[in-house]
Amino acid sequence: MAYDVITMGRIGVDLYPLQTGVPLSQVTSFGKFLGGSATNVAVAAARLGRRTAVITRTGDDPFGAYLHEALRDFGVDDRWVTSVPGLPTPVTFCEVFPPDDFPLYFYRRPKAPDLEIDAHALDLDAIRGARVFWVTGTGLSEEPSRTATLAALAHRSGSHATVFDLDWRPMFWADPDAARPFYREALRHTTVAVGNLDEVEVATGEREPHAAARALLAAGVELAVVKQGPKGVLAMDGDGRVAEVPPLPVNVLNGLGAGDAFGGALCHGLLAGWDLEKTVRHANAAGAIVASRLECSSAMPTPDEIDAALAAGAVT
Repeated sequence: MAYDVITMGRIGVDLYPLQTGVPLSQVTSFGKFLGGSATNVAVAAARLGRRTAVITRTGDDPFGAYLHEALRDFGVDDRWVTSVPGLPTPVTFCEVFPPDDFPLYFYRRPKAPDLEIDAHALDLDAIRGARVFWVTGTGLSEEPSRTATLAALAHRSGSHATVFDLDWRPMFWADPDAARPFYREALRHTTVAVGNLDEVEVATGEREPHAAARALLAAGVELAVVKQGPKGVLAMDGDGRVAEVPPLPVNVLNGLGAGDAFGGALCHGLLAGWDLEKTVRHANAAGAIVASRLECSSAMPTPDEIDAALAAGAVT
C-alpha cells in the first residue's frame, strides 16, 4: 500500500531547555525530543492519521537508536532511516525567549549523517508511489544528499503532490547565491512550494509576498504558500485562486516547531482534497498550537485539537 506522505531530510535530537527566558549558559535541565524539520513533518502528518515514512540517516550511536524508537512511537515508518558509521547523530540546542526569539545551535560536525543520503540507495518506486513527497532546501546544501534529493524529485515528475519546503538555513550555505541554482532546479519538479519571507526571497529574489508567490508559480509549481509570521499566510495557485489567512491568536512559548506542524497539516489537507482556504486555515491552526507548546515532535496536534482551536478562534 502506498504511503500517504514520505518526507526526506533532516533528523536529530532536540535538547530544549526546561527553563524559558534563560540564556543557554544558565540552563540547568533539558528535555530530549525527536527533531529535524522533515522528520517533524512526517510526525505531524502521522498524528493526523496519515501513513507516513521518512528517508534520512543517523549516527550509529545511542542517539540514533533513540530516534528509531521515537519514530516508531509516533507511528512513522523508519525502514529508510539508516546509520552512517563514524558520524555522530546531530544534536540541536535552542534558547527560548518568548514570544519571538528562539536561537538555534546546530551540532552537525564533521558532517550530519542526513546529508549522506545516497541516490543509489533510494526506493524510487516507493517515492513515486507516495501520495505526497516532501523535501527540504537543507537537503540541497551538500553532496551526496543534493544529488539524491534532485534524483528523487525528477523521479516524481508527473505523479501526485510533491512539496518543496524551501527551508533556508544560512549556516548550511556559503551564501544565498550558492543555493539559488539548486533551488531553481528543485522547483522545476515541484508542485507545491512552502516558505517564509526569507526563504522565498532566496528562492525567487522577491520578498513581497504576492510577487514571491507569482515568481514561485512562474518557476513551475502549482501552489505557492508564503508564511508571513504575525501577518498570517498567503497561498496562491496556478488557477488564480488566492487565500490569505490571518494567524490564530496564541501565547507563543516556542515557535520552532510551528512550521513543521503547518507542513504536516498542509499535507493532510492536500490528501483530503480540501479547498485552498480550508487547507491553509487548518495548517495555520496546527502551527499555532505547536507554537504554544515547548517541544516540537511530541507537540503535534490531533484533528480534534485543530478543530477546537478553529472553533474557538484562538489557541488557549
